Amino acid sequence: MTAALGPAQRHRVRLAAAWLRAGAVVGYPTEAVYGLGCDPRDAAAVSRILEIKQRDPAKGLILIAADFAQLAPYVGIESLDATRMAEVRASWPGPNTWLLPARPSTPGWLTGRFSTLAVRVTAHPLAAALCRAYGGAIVSTSANRADRPPARTARALRLALAGDAPDHLLYGVCCGADRPSTIRDAASGRVLRG
Repeated sequence: MTAALGPAQRHRVRLAAAWLRAGAVVGYPTEAVYGLGCDPRDAAAVSRILEIKQRDPAKGLILIAADFAQLAPYVGIESLDATRMAEVRASWPGPNTWLLPARPSTPGWLTGRFSTLAVRVTAHPLAAALCRAYGGAIVSTSANRADRPPARTARALRLALAGDAPDHLLYGVCCGADRPSTIRDAASGRVLRG
């Protein structure tokens, strides 16, 4: 998907990836809403996102990636039925988030109180390009305060998070999905958010 981006967009993606590597919080468009992201291994950056959102750390966070290989360091699929995993892979890339078993090495600041981790291979060209340029999965949580509507534009993000804006914004257009991604439990197939 990166090849489909113009030179200016590729430059902006590389710049946003550099901000991520420096420990920053970056705002970027996803399939439905603007997201806040950071390096998932950076406890301070994750803590800042939770503060900006006023989100309970026990709820855990979502990781997005450009492909499943970027998620593999965080999730273990060995215990999942092959049919279920085929269903997961068939839904990607796209606005489908799955709860997969978290590896023991996955930081608790990502999983919260759960033994699973919410993950998605994104279909958004800029978000996928950002993951590629960064070199791995990134945190992806909607750009809004807890219990407030998510921002669907960069302008709405700046207004919603007035005093707590992210360090950097990757400007772009959301893909137009009506609502944030569907969340399903990969072990049971149960829909947790439709």
